[in-house]
Amino acid sequence: MRSAWTRTIVVTLLLSVAIPVWAQTSRPNIIFIFSDDHAYQAISAYGSRINHTPNIDRIAREGMRFENAMVTNSICAPSRAVIQTGKYSHLNGVLDNMQVFDGSQQTFPKLLQQAGYQTAVVGKWHLKSEPTGFDYWEVLPGQGAYYNPDLRVPAGQNRHAGYVTDIITDLTLNWLEHERDPDRPFMVMSQHKAPHRGWMPGPERLTLYDGMMIPEPDTLFDDYANRASPARLQEMEIGRHMIDGHDLKLKPAPNTPEDNPDLRLWLAGYGRLDEGQRRIWDAAYEPKNAAFLAAGLEGRALVRWKYQRYIKDYLRTIASVDDNVGRLLRYLDETGLAENTIVVYSSDQGFYLGEHGWFDKRWMYEESLKTPLLVRWPGVVAAGSTNTDMVSNLDFPATLLNAAGVDVPHDMQGRSFVPMLRGETPADWRKSFYYHYYEKGIHNVAPHEGVRTERHKLIHYYETDEWELFDLEVDPNEIRSIYGAASYAETQAALLDELEGLKKALQVPDIP
Repeated sequence: MRSAWTRTIVVTLLLSVAIPVWAQTSRPNIIFIFSDDHAYQAISAYGSRINHTPNIDRIAREGMRFENAMVTNSICAPSRAVIQTGKYSHLNGVLDNMQVFDGSQQTFPKLLQQAGYQTAVVGKWHLKSEPTGFDYWEVLPGQGAYYNPDLRVPAGQNRHAGYVTDIITDLTLNWLEHERDPDRPFMVMSQHKAPHRGWMPGPERLTLYDGMMIPEPDTLFDDYANRASPARLQEMEIGRHMIDGHDLKLKPAPNTPEDNPDLRLWLAGYGRLDEGQRRIWDAAYEPKNAAFLAAGLEGRALVRWKYQRYIKDYLRTIASVDDNVGRLLRYLDETGLAENTIVVYSSDQGFYLGEHGWFDKRWMYEESLKTPLLVRWPGVVAAGSTNTDMVSNLDFPATLLNAAGVDVPHDMQGRSFVPMLRGETPADWRKSFYYHYYEKGIHNVAPHEGVRTERHKLIHYYETDEWELFDLEVDPNEIRSIYGAASYAETQAALLDELEGLKKALQVPDIP
């Protein structure tokens, strides 16, 4: 007769064979919630003066808020390629929005797959090639549509009825609830189109902020007098460059030429609505349009009206994102997954909410260089904690791999900030950060590169060989460049050396 001790050993061995390795290790699940163009200034956890985001704030309240999360290249596709690879644009091959991502290269989802994770991506992809490294994917073609969107799948394309932010969450929840293997850890990227330009709110949010005046930024009427020429030559001003139909929801006149770009953009958005959605839309916007046309505004009054129109629609789309973050968090609570799931909320870059009179991103100035980053990891991250170290989207892959117990490849240029999540900053963590924007033409933002330290920022517009230097402690709004000032000569020389050192370390090719 076998002893009780022998029976225990046999049972233990059988269980170790029957249970997959990944189920024994209790490795954390990962939900990576990603929005498009969500400025940190529009999150109440970051002290927003203009909106309230209770569900996104919950991640900060129960986790960590990063105050200095930066992007390597402030534009949609390059940021996403950096997050897939952990490499700067010049190495991952996506310098701007025109290039196709090489899906055959090493990515962090592939490495997680190899380690036993199930992986999925839903929503905005924007890398042109088909997603690789994912067990399941359903992604928007290009920018995608806010209403009744098509989504690409391996077999072709699906048309979904409804509002895109809700649909992306529906698909994410469906995969979590019905399509994954519950005995394996997972990593899902739930990636929203909102609040990208077009700013078409969901039906239930069309009248949010009506009757309110959203506070204007201090630099709404910036004159760009004390900076290099690119700041004056850009084409992203709310007052001069917003499109009436596409951006401001003003219907083109009946006699508008059919080849008018405003008409085409209007039809791409409004024309996508079904009959019921149009009735709801018209009821919300027609009274506002009539009031505007009757007012006959011009000058600064017109800029102020455009700002209010833009910012309210932008914030309305964010309200739907926040609602859907709440849906995901509640699902984790209700299913018992919350305690072993890392939740990350971030955006592909920052965005201008009227600062410097602008919308859009691209610049190395703070509003587009910095991106929101909130991380909840129960049992690891102290609730309500804050980090001020310079972290980056470059670090996201290494961090998620490290958190999952997967070795980080040596050729990734980012580093894991898991130590910071545990409350400890490595002594050799970066003290300076390299940035490079390449794209030409769109919004006429000049290509530039630069270095940021805790206090200073040096920017080089290399096509015209113009420089800017800012002291962020003295001039946090970056209104006056001090490049060439005698009192900053030593700082300037040190930053020039630091820029060259970073380029060499990061293998940045010489600019032709």
